[in-house]
Amino acid sequence: MERTESRTDISTRLSRIAELTRKYPNGAHTTLAHHIDIAFLKEAYERTRKDGAPGVDGRTASDYAKNLEGNLADLLDRFKTGRYRAPPVRRVHIPKGEGSKTRPIGIPAFEDKVLQRAVTMVLTAVYEPEFIEGSYGFRPGRSAHDALEAIWKGMMSMGGGWVIEADIESFFDRLDHTQLREILDKRVRDGVIRRAIGKWLNAGVLENGELSFPEAGSPQGGVVSPILANIYLHEVLDTWFEREVRPRLRGRAQLVRYADDFVILFELEHDAERVMQVLPKRMGKYGLTLHPDKTRTVRFAPPAKDDDKPPRGGGRTFDFLGLTHHWGKSRRGQWVVQRRTARSRLSRAIQRVAHWCRDHRHVPIPAQHRMLTLKLRGHYGYYGITGNIRALARMRQAVWLAWRYWLNRRGGRRGMTLDRYDQLLERFPLPRPRIAHSARRLVVNA
Repeated sequence: MERTESRTDISTRLSRIAELTRKYPNGAHTTLAHHIDIAFLKEAYERTRKDGAPGVDGRTASDYAKNLEGNLADLLDRFKTGRYRAPPVRRVHIPKGEGSKTRPIGIPAFEDKVLQRAVTMVLTAVYEPEFIEGSYGFRPGRSAHDALEAIWKGMMSMGGGWVIEADIESFFDRLDHTQLREILDKRVRDGVIRRAIGKWLNAGVLENGELSFPEAGSPQGGVVSPILANIYLHEVLDTWFEREVRPRLRGRAQLVRYADDFVILFELEHDAERVMQVLPKRMGKYGLTLHPDKTRTVRFAPPAKDDDKPPRGGGRTFDFLGLTHHWGKSRRGQWVVQRRTARSRLSRAIQRVAHWCRDHRHVPIPAQHRMLTLKLRGHYGYYGITGNIRALARMRQAVWLAWRYWLNRRGGRRGMTLDRYDQLLERFPLPRPRIAHSARRLVVNA
């Protein structure tokens, strides 16, 4: 009962912050830190993942929980008095794309994660009323599938058009601290909150035993980084497009952004060309660069009424959030926007499963089956979207092959015949593909 009451109290506090944002659209919050007390930190602790890797101090969530009350009280005191010191983040690299490149991930200390979660809760309450409809990443009640659905509906309602497929180079490494401070000044001037954010930005990075202090960027993996990215790109891209760009266009246009990934849909080629001319300049003003090879304008329209060939100008596909968007025929023979798993994502998923089967081939079969089932269901849960059943089937077939291949090599002997494997699958069946996300059908008559 006490826990429910404290959560209700915290929800009320956050609602008041949001209400002040709506009431004073041009005002700045000067007192926010007083909302963060022991109860607030406990809620932040509950919302913090406990199974993540430890930071530079090696302290795990279970270690921290042994004296939770004392640790949170000490953290709160240091936070309010300015004695809080943000330790460096531990940097690791994870595979990116097809695995030939890596992405740096920063791992904060667990205590940092708790305090960052508390500050993120406050910042979300401040900025959520301002964020635009086309922003979907790391926002409450919104998901990647909501962004994909927005693209689908937008293109279907336009009947095709043009798409700017954009890629910001190393966004989290290039986020300009000075620009971010100026953006925050417009809404958040609480000294305690701002001091903590500054310490996180300047905490430094520990990699391979060497400590460095980048002058720009916000570590991917940090709890506070997603909200800071949204605040930054809300100013750089979202409000600029809604207030300055779209009113000057001749036809319909729509921005869909998920964190630092975004596409812009256009009804008219002329509008797409105009925006493409000014978009790099807008990004450059804030220290950002569009990838020259991954940023392009795509002609995205169904074939002509009496011709199944792609239209003049390419009729190409574009990728967003791991799915390739293309035009295809519905069961009724009409052109609709369809999505399939992007080739690089499917290849990466297949490689990861094959490597897992190799590394765990000596684990008991029931345990292998449980994990492969979880992997397939997770894959279906994201990529199981209307029109993508073939790619799901390819994934299941790849798991089927990889599992048999490595079971056949347990102990250096080849004894997993097809008959034996079929018998094993009767006891431990692999889940079949399923569609988890269905699109509401709109039809385009080309």
